[in-house]
Amino acid sequence: MTLTFEEKLRNYARLAVRVGVGVKPGQRLLVQAPVETAQLARLVVREAYAAGASFVDVRWDDDDVQLARFELAPDGTFEQISRWRVDAEIETAEAGGAVLAIRATNPNLLGSVDAERVATHQRTLAAYRRPYTAQVMTNRLNWNLISAPVSGWAELMFPDASAEQAVAQQWDAIFAATRADQPDPVALWETHLADLRRRRELLTGKQYAALHFRGGGTDLTVGLADDHVWGGGAADTPGGITFTANIPTEEVWTAPHRERVDGTVVSTKPLSYNGTLIDGIRIEFRDGRITGASAEKGEGALLKMIDTDEGSHRLGEVALVPHSSPISRSGLFFFNTLYDENAASHIAIGSAYRFNVRGGVDMPLEDFLAAGGNDSLTHVDWMIGSGEIDVDGVAKDGTREAVMRAGEFVI
Repeated sequence: MTLTFEEKLRNYARLAVRVGVGVKPGQRLLVQAPVETAQLARLVVREAYAAGASFVDVRWDDDDVQLARFELAPDGTFEQISRWRVDAEIETAEAGGAVLAIRATNPNLLGSVDAERVATHQRTLAAYRRPYTAQVMTNRLNWNLISAPVSGWAELMFPDASAEQAVAQQWDAIFAATRADQPDPVALWETHLADLRRRRELLTGKQYAALHFRGGGTDLTVGLADDHVWGGGAADTPGGITFTANIPTEEVWTAPHRERVDGTVVSTKPLSYNGTLIDGIRIEFRDGRITGASAEKGEGALLKMIDTDEGSHRLGEVALVPHSSPISRSGLFFFNTLYDENAASHIAIGSAYRFNVRGGVDMPLEDFLAAGGNDSLTHVDWMIGSGEIDVDGVAKDGTREAVMRAGEFVI
């Protein structure tokens, strides 16, 4: 059965509301959306009310407005932020509401502007946004990220197509990656989420002391936090609301031990970070801390990201994704971490999710750090997996077993 574009788009909006953010009757919802994605955002609003939302508000974003600031605003002004935009998130979370973000931007948007301007803005924004980020990192609210085509991004993905054709091809790729092109994507997602739950429970039961990644220039041992818990697929808020933070999602992940990461790792895909493409990343770790970092492209942005604070010199996430995932099989590079991280195993520089350590949500910060968790203003995923990568699980007694071979699970 071939669906029309309008049917796929309605499927996508329904999927984001019902499976993604999991809106419950009586909840309020904040939708964050670029102005270019208004058609999808409006459908999301209607689906949320159909699901019983009490109030749905939309906060609009615009790439051109952002670019104009970084190009034209005077020096010394980049510690100013729109606090009301963050306050909307905090207010929604504190009211027991939910947040759904349509994250879509031109990956090269800020590639030609002063990296120090961007870094200053990001540090200031992250510091003010920390109360909201803390709720996200502990699953205290139901939230979701999806994406949609915008100018510049589609043409970067499909450079040989016209602007109109590129957008159409990107929509096709997004619908396929999220299963929105199928007659009943919600049912397909229920099966997929059950498979991810089985894998995360298996890995949590293993309680490996470390994972060892080898291949393609990478030789990295990632120690795992004490009494770690693997995540993957759907999660629950303390109030019992089930949500799926990312659509698509193909990963299972947990918290590295902040002091037990050693070796060298190289990226297998570019990273789109705050409007800058970073490619050819190579990072060295010793005792958990970054001791050397370089990139073939965007090195300045990489180094400034690492230098955000002390926690950004360490890892906060390690994730396993099979090389045969649907996004990997598509052969497409999305220039968007939401998609590309689900095509390859990855690690994240910066803060760890509290729920990846048993009892971590309610621990004092010092106890979370002692267990191996990491704390930072930032959390940036980048891809290290491929069909060349083998992963071993290292037990507490030093014995090993194969977890992945040639990028595929063998357990």
